[in-house]
Amino acid sequence: MKRLGVFILLFMQASQILSQQRPEKKQRFMDEIQQLFAAEQGVFALAYKNLSTGDTLYWNERELFHAASTMKTPVMIEVYRQAALGNCKLADTMVIRKEFQSIVDGSWYTLEGVDDSDDEVYAKIGTPQSLQYLIERMITRSSNIATNMLMSRVTGVQITATMRKLGAPDILVRRGVEDNKAYQQGLNNVTNAHDLMVIFEQLALGNAVSPEASSAMVQILKRQFYNDLIPALLPKDVQVAHKTGWITGVHHDAGIIYLPDGRQYVLVLLSKKCKNEASAVQLLAMISSKIYNYFINN
Repeated sequence: MKRLGVFILLFMQASQILSQQRPEKKQRFMDEIQQLFAAEQGVFALAYKNLSTGDTLYWNERELFHAASTMKTPVMIEVYRQAALGNCKLADTMVIRKEFQSIVDGSWYTLEGVDDSDDEVYAKIGTPQSLQYLIERMITRSSNIATNMLMSRVTGVQITATMRKLGAPDILVRRGVEDNKAYQQGLNNVTNAHDLMVIFEQLALGNAVSPEASSAMVQILKRQFYNDLIPALLPKDVQVAHKTGWITGVHHDAGIIYLPDGRQYVLVLLSKKCKNEASAVQLLAMISSKIYNYFINN
């Protein structure tokens, strides 16, 4: 019995030492991340969550950023929600057009392929295409015209309300892409790292609309074509379901990272006011790699 008591005492002492070391190790890691951000010209934010343990890492997680194309994930979620309600079917078709109305005064503006990252949908102007096709192009190729087509079926008010229900208090989706009148009046789509982490966590947990819809959306996000941020320096057997966003001086990425052993974490990296954009992209890819190493060692 005495030996058992000694063993229990030693175990408790070791556990106490480990519990004291973990916060110190975590702080040292975040100090390193902060130093890397501070060395780069720009404003950066980070949100990370281990979906097994609940461990989180934050930096500037409540700072608001122009959402750029990260707003397309909330659009996708809302379209799937409307389909689940029976208000539309993903097989429903829309005739592709490139003229859209400003939220400011209803005046028309035109999207041009030269300003879009995906020209395939422009080749289909005047033809009917399914909502499912438009979602695929909006997410995997970040198609602006597909986004605006879908936003003529779901509104910014609906999208934002759904984000609130998912637990994201600050994401705000107001308008479609290239609505310059709205832009000039400061009516932009905004987000922060915390809220994007929340909605990607809900997708990973199967809580965005339904388990079936969440799984379908994750599969689309895994087919992302633009992979120069979160996935860039990760091992090839690691899968990432993510959505990027970029405009001048802004580079974002948010997603779920799947390890071969089944473990998962969510990571959001945001940036603005980047002076050297190529350097900022390299930095964010390196931060993603460091977060991966932190994850596998904790």
